[in-house]
Amino acid sequence: MAARRALVTGAGGFVGQWLCRELVREGWEVTGSSLLGAPGPGVIAEEDHALVRWRRDNLLDPGAVASAVDDSMPDAVYHLAGTAFVPAAARDSAIALETNVGIAVRLLDAIEERRRAGALDPVVLVVGSGEQYGRHDASALPLSEDAECRPLTRYAASKVAQEAFALAAFRRSGVRVVCTRSFNHSGPGQSPDFVLPALVRRVRAAQRAGSHTVPIGNTAVSRDFLHVRDVVRAYVGLVAAGLPGEVYNVSSGVATGIGDVAQRVAALAGAAVVFTPDPDLQRQADVPRLSGSHARIRDDTGWTPRFGVDDIIRDLLAGDPA
Repeated sequence: MAARRALVTGAGGFVGQWLCRELVREGWEVTGSSLLGAPGPGVIAEEDHALVRWRRDNLLDPGAVASAVDDSMPDAVYHLAGTAFVPAAARDSAIALETNVGIAVRLLDAIEERRRAGALDPVVLVVGSGEQYGRHDASALPLSEDAECRPLTRYAASKVAQEAFALAAFRRSGVRVVCTRSFNHSGPGQSPDFVLPALVRRVRAAQRAGSHTVPIGNTAVSRDFLHVRDVVRAYVGLVAAGLPGEVYNVSSGVATGIGDVAQRVAALAGAAVVFTPDPDLQRQADVPRLSGSHARIRDDTGWTPRFGVDDIIRDLLAGDPA
């Protein structure tokens, strides 16, 4: 039996590398498309890295999208390429729209065309964000996929649009699209632009400097955190058993306050520090509390999270020793 073939867009990014690692270990032939080509050492061990066919693609170019699809001839497409950092999307809305929506549209069009010709019929996982939900009453949490999307940021709005185009491709021509609304996730290799690795880095820096104060952003917000290992398992499970045309939360169902997370970082690091609010680290538009139900993905695929917030923190601390 021929090996299953996967195309991963955004493969050089944080989650993309973890996903490639998961896929090659499950026996997939993986083509990894990335703006910068093969990533350097880090998330993927040498033996896993060597099993990925890396491509350097600027997927804003329609020709590059078609080339990636034709080169990989995938049984599954994992579409991760896009702008992942919310403030970056806010700084340049047009680029966020073109990256988060334009690339997805070109990819879906290329697959739709080849599907009509009988050349291939992959499952296409389109990765969205829990940010799409925006503000909801705390009493409504954890949110199911039936909750209204009320995007607050430009990033969230672009992800809502991406999902709409993806589901339209399913309804229009039967492209086997499965969409996610993925909540906050972290783990080794994530940029310190994001809250958990940022907190770990600041606490470790304070320890090395002998300081007892650590700057922090808005501690009043609460988020639903997952380990990246759980997230990539969810993505592989959704390609195997998710229902085409459906949207799935990838979430823990638990909202954890950022203030509580900070205290857990300090405790696990053994750091006697005080967190002090820094206005420069706070976003102008922030959803106060957000968590999602994972009942649908559990029922359809059997997936549930295996790791908690403390596991994420321990793994991040291990990668940034004192």
